[in-house]
Amino acid sequence: MKSKTQYLYFNTKTRIAFVNITDQVQKLIEESKIKEGICLVNAMHITSSVFVNDNESGLLKDFEKWLERLAPHSPTNHYQHNNTGEDNADAHLKRQVMGREAVVAVTDGKLDFGPWEQIFYGEFDGRRNKRVLVKVIGE
Repeated sequence: MKSKTQYLYFNTKTRIAFVNITDQVQKLIEESKIKEGICLVNAMHITSSVFVNDNESGLLKDFEKWLERLAPHSPTNHYQHNNTGEDNADAHLKRQVMGREAVVAVTDGKLDFGPWEQIFYGEFDGRRNKRVLVKVIGE
C-alpha cells in the first residue's frame, strides 16, 4: 500500500467563502500514482469545512444564506464562546453543520464521483491562513 500526504493552503478575502478544490485534489491523486484506493480531504481548522456537493453558484449562495439563518454572525454577544474575546462562534457552528471532511473513492486513478459531485473547501471565519489535509491511500 502507498500513501501521499499534501496540504492545501487558503486565505480567503471574505469571511465566508466556498472554494471548489476538486481539480487540486485530482492533481494530487495523479501525482501519487495510486490507481485504486481512497482520498481523505479534511479541514485542519475548526472554523472551516470540506464537503461534497454540486458546483452550482445558486446552491453555494443558498448554503451561505441558510447557514447565516442557522447561526447568524451578529449580534456576536449572543454566543457564550465570544465571551472569550473571539467573535467567531457562528463559524464553529457552521463548520459543525457542513462537516469536517470528505472521503472519496479513487478508481483507475480518478476521484470516483456520482453525477455533479465536487469537493469544496468551506470557509466561515476567513481572511487568515488555513490549511486542508489531502491524504491518498491505496495501490
